[in-house]
Amino acid sequence: METVQAYLVNAFTADGTGGNPAGVVLHADSLSDQQKLAIAKEVGFSETAFVCQDNEVDFAVSFFTVTDEVDFCGHATLAAFSTMYAHGLIAEGQYIQRTKAGLLGVYVDATGHVVMEQRLPEFKGVFDSELIAPLIGLEAERLASTNLPIEVVSTGLSDLIVAVPHGSLDSLVVDESRLVAFCKEHNVVGLHAFELCNQQLGVTAHCRNFAPLFGISEESATGSSTGALASYLTKHIDGIETQFLFEQGRAMGCISRLSASIKLQGQTITQVKVGGFAKQFDTQTIHV
Repeated sequence: METVQAYLVNAFTADGTGGNPAGVVLHADSLSDQQKLAIAKEVGFSETAFVCQDNEVDFAVSFFTVTDEVDFCGHATLAAFSTMYAHGLIAEGQYIQRTKAGLLGVYVDATGHVVMEQRLPEFKGVFDSELIAPLIGLEAERLASTNLPIEVVSTGLSDLIVAVPHGSLDSLVVDESRLVAFCKEHNVVGLHAFELCNQQLGVTAHCRNFAPLFGISEESATGSSTGALASYLTKHIDGIETQFLFEQGRAMGCISRLSASIKLQGQTITQVKVGGFAKQFDTQTIHV
């Protein structure tokens, strides 16, 4: 039996509060996938990151939910690199992590702010409001009134991006069984709903994320979906800024803050980055 220490970290905090909890296990090279899954279940958060050595890049990082491994997790990446920086294992600078979503850059600045590169977006299909409205408890006509498409976008994980009318975000009621069936049928991780804000106030959109297929009824900060949403907005809203600030978790009483930036060459997205702060709040000793 092996004794493992998991760091418990809130990622994408807003002024040191809120955020989305993730587990972080450092020096995880000797752990099997079965052990990693057992640890993730014991930690009990939506994702736990496992950091290993890599022969070609700086680190290999794998991500486990309480039910399965996923290719990438934004908030757990932020938690992992923030933890390494806080414990003096890395310094300010640029790093490369190997994930199942590819080789992705991560930058840590002197304040502990972490910015992670995500995969370039894939736009994987559009769905009618009549099909999606029952999943979130809205009338189809009201959902369609945003005049924005309902689209699957991936910058590492495939999310269904859904614009909802202003004022309706917090009152969404998700039919989890229907959403699970939809995600299985269309190979989607979850649903990322948002309502646009007045950017003059500094926040681009408020968001909610639901991924019951992976045991996540709702989470308060979703880094992979943030990159997908920034890419979606860049594609569909003419003249929108390519620097974004999103807030998530309001309906959970746990507000998180996530930044994103898009680099364009003409009309083509050439880079997607997502950033934020994280804060460790505890540790957990686990025997596997």
